Amino acid sequence: MKLSQTSLLWLLLVVQAVCAAFFMTDAMLDFTGKESAGFRHLHSFELVLALALIAGLSATIALIRFQNRRVRDMQRQLSVAQGAFAQLIESQFSEWDLSDAERDVALLSIKGLSIAEIASLRQTKEGTVKAQCAAVYRKAGVTGRVQLLSLFIDELLSEPLVTHGLDSSNSTT
Repeated sequence: MKLSQTSLLWLLLVVQAVCAAFFMTDAMLDFTGKESAGFRHLHSFELVLALALIAGLSATIALIRFQNRRVRDMQRQLSVAQGAFAQLIESQFSEWDLSDAERDVALLSIKGLSIAEIASLRQTKEGTVKAQCAAVYRKAGVTGRVQLLSLFIDELLSEPLVTHGLDSSNSTT
């Protein structure tokens, strides 16, 4: 049976907690001068616990390094996906022959901004933005914002952007 990383971390935490509890109890008994008969001749047990702590620390360091590497890989994959999405949008806008104003409105619409928000950002009237949206939808062959967005999502989901397990030199955008 293979332990998951989370289970391994919990196991390491329990081992380290048991070791810490033992050493704290031993230290308190030494400090107060009260020596329990059960703690008198445990030097070999203390050595085993100290080695367990060192092994736990080593395993924790290895897991932290692995997780950091995994986060970097995921950030790289996300960057590739973001670049691919931007490239897909730009390619599609060029294919539809959108004007610069229509590109801006289409992109803001895809990002989820309302007509009023787009008009405010572009410092134009809402009627102008509505007309530009209608032109974008007509050129794209869709009836609204949701269908426009779904065109891009469908395209992205049709093929994987990053093949799992490839190193950064073999990934494609």
